[in-house]
Amino acid sequence: MDRWFLEHKVHIQEAYFQFLRFASISADPQSRKEMLDCAHWLKEYIRTHGLHSELVTTSSYPIVYAEDLEAGAQKPTVLIYGHYDVQPVDPLDLWISPPFEPTERDGNVFARGAVDDKGQIFYAINAVIALKKTFGKLPVNVKFCIEGEEESHSMGLSTSLLKLKEKFKADYLLIVDFDSLDDGTFALSFGARGMASLEFKVIGSSKDLHSGIHGGIAYNPNRAISEMLSSLWDQNGRVAVDGFYDGVKMPSEKDVKRYSYSLNAAFFEKNFGIRCLGGEKGRSLQENNWFLPTLEINGLFGGYSGAGNKTVIPREAGAKLSCRLVPGQDPDLVAKKVAEFLKKKVPSGMEIQFEFHGGMKAFRSDPDNALSRSLLEAAKEVTSKPGVCTMSGASIPIAEEMSRILNVKTIGMGYGLSTDDIHAPNEHFDMKRFEKGFLTVAKALKLLGEKT
Repeated sequence: MDRWFLEHKVHIQEAYFQFLRFASISADPQSRKEMLDCAHWLKEYIRTHGLHSELVTTSSYPIVYAEDLEAGAQKPTVLIYGHYDVQPVDPLDLWISPPFEPTERDGNVFARGAVDDKGQIFYAINAVIALKKTFGKLPVNVKFCIEGEEESHSMGLSTSLLKLKEKFKADYLLIVDFDSLDDGTFALSFGARGMASLEFKVIGSSKDLHSGIHGGIAYNPNRAISEMLSSLWDQNGRVAVDGFYDGVKMPSEKDVKRYSYSLNAAFFEKNFGIRCLGGEKGRSLQENNWFLPTLEINGLFGGYSGAGNKTVIPREAGAKLSCRLVPGQDPDLVAKKVAEFLKKKVPSGMEIQFEFHGGMKAFRSDPDNALSRSLLEAAKEVTSKPGVCTMSGASIPIAEEMSRILNVKTIGMGYGLSTDDIHAPNEHFDMKRFEKGFLTVAKALKLLGEKT
């Protein structure tokens, strides 16, 4: 496989760059043509390299589906999941080079989607292609589910999943959309947090008011939401919403030690300038990021925020909130509990309105299975270092639903890093890690075929 990659590296990188040029932003309705063009291009790329591929229609953007089942019923089937949509690019002025014109600098490819998730799913696709072309037949059965709405809550895939259950039938679900533990240490992820999101606004008057004429008379909505938001946590950083932790099981000492965690306060200060840590006091960073739910303020609005000063008491003010959830929590119920808490805190005489944006449940899986062992063995050969088991504080919207409905062993892998500026300007991924991902997937599938 190493030699095959070197012989085809130029072609693979050219195709990778072409993939990255599609402005496939699922959250932006104006990107619809780019989204569809990207899906068609990916389907054709897979088809022309020897696998059956098709577009599966959903209520929104199509799924790029591919399969090769020539290994036969006696061999296991691996369903590989990824996505071709990407995050918006704002703020555009912070990009050093255009986000949809991939540029290589010092070995890193800079572009939106370079790692999340075009780079990662593309090395997995090419690993399967390489296996087929090298051996004439894949060692295991392989299917691909590459969706176009991971960055927009996966609604198309979610509403289609039951009717696609037979099509996606597999023994394993391999989600190629995770990070390594650190640069050089491969990691398998066996859990990710869920999410619930909502926004609210409080309305204090029928129009914006003069802060002198009405100052001391009108209760300022900005003051109201500041007081309401500050009441969401107690002095120890624990969420104060009644029932927020219902269903949450604290991890055992065995659970905490089972998974490797290398990040510390010094890392976050050096790489992100974080000098003030959040989370619950008395808890480790690992516990706060993986095992405990959180509530965050993602945005605030109200009044004037332009240059200079405008002495106004705004008509309304509000905030956008999100909760990262752990197993045992229901997204809809958590969002309702947060709303009920805020309703009790709004000053008398003010109106409060909510908008709920849905969510997804957390997923957990068992690390002990043949594909996990094959991936760790393959990664050790590729990186010359033992791999580890981890979990993620982030969310994969469809992971829990796919794992449950398809009844598969679910494993997350990837060679991304938290320093790759994912979701931020100047997202990047280096070709050395792209190659490691390619080799790890190819060697692991070959090992799985030999062991089963």
